[in-house]
Amino acid sequence: MMRLSGRLRSALIIGFQGIRARKMRTFLSMISLFLGVLAVVTVQASAVTVRTLRLADIELQAGRDGTRTMFVPPVGDSAKITADTIKGKPGVAASYSLQAIIGEPKVRPINPGAQPFEHLDEAAYGPEGYDGPRFAMSCDESGNCRPIAIQGAGTPAPKGAAIEVSLVAMINDIRDFRPFRPVAGAWLSFDGEPSYSPRLVINKAAAVGFSKYSIPAEMRLDDAIANPTPRIIGVVDDGNSQPTAYARADEIDNWLKPPEPVDNPQPGAAPDAKAMNAVSGSGLQVDFAPGHADLEALLTRKLLAAGVPRETLNINTVDVRKHIEKELAILNYVFLGMAGLVLLIGVAGILNVGLATVGERVEEFALRRAVGTPRVLLAGIVLAETLLTGLLTSAAAIGAAVAGLNLARRVLGGQIIQLQEMTFPWEAGVAGVIAGLVAGLLGGLIPAIRAARIPIATVMRA
Repeated sequence: MMRLSGRLRSALIIGFQGIRARKMRTFLSMISLFLGVLAVVTVQASAVTVRTLRLADIELQAGRDGTRTMFVPPVGDSAKITADTIKGKPGVAASYSLQAIIGEPKVRPINPGAQPFEHLDEAAYGPEGYDGPRFAMSCDESGNCRPIAIQGAGTPAPKGAAIEVSLVAMINDIRDFRPFRPVAGAWLSFDGEPSYSPRLVINKAAAVGFSKYSIPAEMRLDDAIANPTPRIIGVVDDGNSQPTAYARADEIDNWLKPPEPVDNPQPGAAPDAKAMNAVSGSGLQVDFAPGHADLEALLTRKLLAAGVPRETLNINTVDVRKHIEKELAILNYVFLGMAGLVLLIGVAGILNVGLATVGERVEEFALRRAVGTPRVLLAGIVLAETLLTGLLTSAAAIGAAVAGLNLARRVLGGQIIQLQEMTFPWEAGVAGVIAGLVAGLLGGLIPAIRAARIPIATVMRA
């Protein structure tokens, strides 16, 4: 073992000396290999970056991997029970959505149905938009909700300085599950007592409308006792093209009429229509972080005891990677194959230079054999040179890739927010080192075998 270590050390020292003695030839070998290694590093870095960005975009809507999502139907006191159980607890959050109009009272919004401002010329969202009859939500005994036209709703109001948004009311902070990217201002604080002036954080799609139009600070909600005065405190990127606002549920509940009291149905019995409509909308979405099965089980038991049918409590586990890994893997294989072809050109360059170098050093290798140098050590000297060349080339390619990422961050960071927090992926660095070593091994293998086979008699030519 000691003798093998000594041979390896000798091969590395002599190989490094050979590189120093032939700087120009080594430099030419590195040039031919540099593009191939850089291609591998770039492809691997791009694959990791695309996967990260794709996961981040999906997580904005679906949630982080491993999140347990429970949909609580609007049955009786299910919303109150859920809020009382999870409020202030770590690792869990809930939300429900409703429509809100911010701006002048008694007018139609500029974007009926919370329509994106880029598509105002298209048909309004929702059944018949706001130019037709108004609609209310009605839920059947299975928890399925649908809009029903309100008879005698009257003539539609004229358009005015108002913007409609999809308002997401939150119990606890849902950013633990959906990593919204901050754009401006601050996020909501869930500490302290709720304010009677609801604090709102809007998404980028809603910010377009508020920056373009002059909108009064008055918010209309269905079943509200009065129109509150909201305060917009921040802007986030939530990956949603529909104008959306986020608020604390307790600050929104301050302005909503309390639901009519209903008799809780017996466990397992089908709830009646009155119980199903005691909670507006389509119920609550509750997100549990991994490792909070006890809290999930506690909430489930409370809801079942309150008469919520078990079959309506739909629980799913978020598995984002499963849906994108296959498509990203295929794309990665295609580009890695193209990078491999470029890398083969570098291997051919090292092989060509290595064969020429061995041809020039025939007498040197024969003399070493004459003084007792083993064939394995001669092969190791040649391989050490090519491997060191590949390693140096990998370092140069990785450095160029890191510099390119830093340049892109400085130039495009203001336009692409994701680049500001992006770092060079270590997987790309490892791939570059492996590519350089493999290229050095393949390019130096044949010259090493030729050097080891040089006969001792060749020394007589000198």
